[in-house]
Amino acid sequence: MRFSSFLPWRRAGVSAVPETKASGVLTLTAEGRAHWSSRAYASLAREGFMRNPVAHRAVRMIAEAAGSVPWLAYEGETERPEDFRLALLARPNGRMAGMDFFETLYGHLLLSGNAFVEGVRVGEELRELHLLRPDRVRIIEGRDGWPEAYEYRTGNHVRRHGVGDGVGEGQAILHLRLFHPLDDRLGFAPLEAASMALDLSNAAAIWNKALLDNSARPSGALVYQPKEGGNLTPDQYDRLKAELEEGYSGAVRAGRPMLLEGGLDWKAMGLSPREMDFVEAKNGAARDIALAFGVPPMLIGIPGDATYANYQEANRAFWRLTVLPLVTRTAASFATWFSEEGQTALRLVPDLDQVSGLSTERSELWARVGAAAFLSDDEKRQAVGY
Repeated sequence: MRFSSFLPWRRAGVSAVPETKASGVLTLTAEGRAHWSSRAYASLAREGFMRNPVAHRAVRMIAEAAGSVPWLAYEGETERPEDFRLALLARPNGRMAGMDFFETLYGHLLLSGNAFVEGVRVGEELRELHLLRPDRVRIIEGRDGWPEAYEYRTGNHVRRHGVGDGVGEGQAILHLRLFHPLDDRLGFAPLEAASMALDLSNAAAIWNKALLDNSARPSGALVYQPKEGGNLTPDQYDRLKAELEEGYSGAVRAGRPMLLEGGLDWKAMGLSPREMDFVEAKNGAARDIALAFGVPPMLIGIPGDATYANYQEANRAFWRLTVLPLVTRTAASFATWFSEEGQTALRLVPDLDQVSGLSTERSELWARVGAAAFLSDDEKRQAVGY
């Protein structure tokens, strides 16, 4: 379906320009060209998180859910609830609490595929953790292709962190990245995979807004059929165009009767059922965006999705398939980084008993393990994660 054939702002007589492609996402213009927005972090954040309600809600759902999961610290098989690194994660710096810190971290991962954490030390003790905006970080490679340093630029100020600048020859910067099949240094953002669906959804919203501004109906054609034949003079054409724009365009003037004279006839243009498929196209684009993030469309309220039998099942799948894998890999990265920083070996795992979305599963697990008479108390503790 060609949206440009019935766009309300399309002028008669303008020929379609051949389609061109650049990196990014689909938008529709009056000339009929397909433009592709940049896939840079700022562009994806602006067009997705800041302008698209589906992408915004998906990112917020994942970041808030993942940020709410508490962690447990272990050294070997011994739990260390008083470990100072748990306290550091609960209060990373003077401006952010732990949940705020992790919501921002997961937001960076979802929108750019990368997250950078800077460790600040006093002497040899790690005291604070700060997040670096991904688009301001540049990875400098050495001759062997591995990262040699990280540069963080804000305005004209540049800070450089070399690999091995941390305590115990660890890294001062923790780089979290999602899998990218074609890049050895940077991660791949889920929103980038849904870039076409993202701008299709945005373009449909823009078209809908223009339609409402145009009396909630597509433009018609003003036909000039004088009895003696001929065409309008340039002055008559300009005057008629100005009168239409000033007197009949816009939502405020919706429904105003049109006065025609001198052989003018108005032919309204309706939308065929096939052209009205743009509503389903918008819902399909919304489902693609939710799919890229791993959020069941049912949880966002997208119509036409019946993948899960009920909301509870969809919510459980959201936690199991999207949130917990993200939290688990993040916890493992932090544990490895802390160990590299010259600290004792640490294992960080999510505390599943505190996850409200999995309370039913945990209750069933506790009941099964408690009824297993062939297990010792220590084996039961280990089976439920203690």
